[in-house]
Amino acid sequence: MRCTHCGADIPEGMLICPDCRNEVQMVPDYNPLEDVLVREVRGSVEDATRPIRTDDIRRYRSGAEQGTGNSTRVLSQGELERIRAERMGKTSAVRRGNTQGGRTQGEARRNTGNMRQSTDSLRQNTGNMRQSTGQMRPGTGAVRQNGGGSGRDVEEKRRQQAARKKRAVKKRRRLVAGILLVLLVVLGGAGFVVYQNSYDGVVAKAYQAMQTGDYHTSEKLFQRAIRKDAKKAEAYTGISKLYIQQKKEDEAEEMFLTAIDSQPENAALYQAAIQFYVGTKQVEQISGMLSGCSDAVLSKVSAYVSDMPEFSLEEGDYTEVQEVTLTGDGKIYYTLDDSEPTTESIEYTEPILLEEGTTTIKTIAVNKKGIPSLTASRTYTIEIPIEDAPAVTPSTGQYSVPTQITIQVPEGYTAYYTTDGTTPSAASTPYTGPVDMPEGSTIFSAVLINDAGKMTQVTKRNYLLEYE
Repeated sequence: MRCTHCGADIPEGMLICPDCRNEVQMVPDYNPLEDVLVREVRGSVEDATRPIRTDDIRRYRSGAEQGTGNSTRVLSQGELERIRAERMGKTSAVRRGNTQGGRTQGEARRNTGNMRQSTDSLRQNTGNMRQSTGQMRPGTGAVRQNGGGSGRDVEEKRRQQAARKKRAVKKRRRLVAGILLVLLVVLGGAGFVVYQNSYDGVVAKAYQAMQTGDYHTSEKLFQRAIRKDAKKAEAYTGISKLYIQQKKEDEAEEMFLTAIDSQPENAALYQAAIQFYVGTKQVEQISGMLSGCSDAVLSKVSAYVSDMPEFSLEEGDYTEVQEVTLTGDGKIYYTLDDSEPTTESIEYTEPILLEEGTTTIKTIAVNKKGIPSLTASRTYTIEIPIEDAPAVTPSTGQYSVPTQITIQVPEGYTAYYTTDGTTPSAASTPYTGPVDMPEGSTIFSAVLINDAGKMTQVTKRNYLLEYE
């Protein structure tokens, strides 16, 4: 029989190894793994588990190779009971003083006590031994698996280790979250400071001051924003609203026009000014502001562009009655009395007839957004040529026989005459045919008046009719 601790040969009947002085287990078909289990059970009972040393496992392997072929088998419940009985018998022999190899009775008694304690431990932990023995695999893998303690202790250690890992992960997560939160706060604070001093931030503060009635501070902030970026229109719009609240529309308009003069290609300023005119119901000013703009600007405000109407007749002098046609987008309004046209003026629906004389036509077009165009104006003069003084026959002279007086009337004219020497007019006697020459001395005066009321020169004849 070999010692399970050092592998030395032990004489039969000896309970203590003569070399390492460790207790000898009296188990038939010795299995070194059973000794490991016994020691583990003993450690659990004494509340202290001794870890398996590498040299112990190496000796177990060596002893297992030199033992019987059944050294790795699992003991049944009956075999365990038989082993306990044999151990109890040997314990009795020790008590009777059966000592060998020069060992003292006291040492045998102490070893017997240890044997009894081991037997009691085996009895109390039979279930644990059975579970551990069933889970063990042949070879040293089982020793490694159970070397740190019982299955229950190993599982508990694993749970504790997993719990520690979870706590560590949670702690790391909390730490990362805290760092991120601090970074967010710092970045948010920095962003807030940057925003407060940015163009948009200054404009926002200007509006807040305006809402509280602090117009002075509001205007200063708007001007500050313009100095930051004069191309953006938001600050100009803010100042215009500030002026409107103070009934200073003229100052707001002047501000926009000044800014546009300095930035004639800034379409955003034109758009802001257009909204100002629309909001203050001064849409008639929009076309004047947009006049002369570049095509690039007009393309961005095209909805507010209203072109002037076009005339079918060039202005000038004409000798005949004329008609004028107006064309344009939206509705067209016009005047003939030299006044400025508005949406309250005459709406154009048909060509305008120009009669003799001078006529000035002023007109505007209003687009779909209600924006009136600039005023277009044309002046026409119609002057129909005047015939010479009318031809009257007979000529001046003395007559002794009845004679008729005739007047040649051209087309478009009416002849009027008098016989008392007065100047004829449209109120005089109209000529409708030959007139009998009165007896005696007569001054016959004739004139032509056209449809426009224009008169020709007067023709006079002196007649003396004396019958013989």
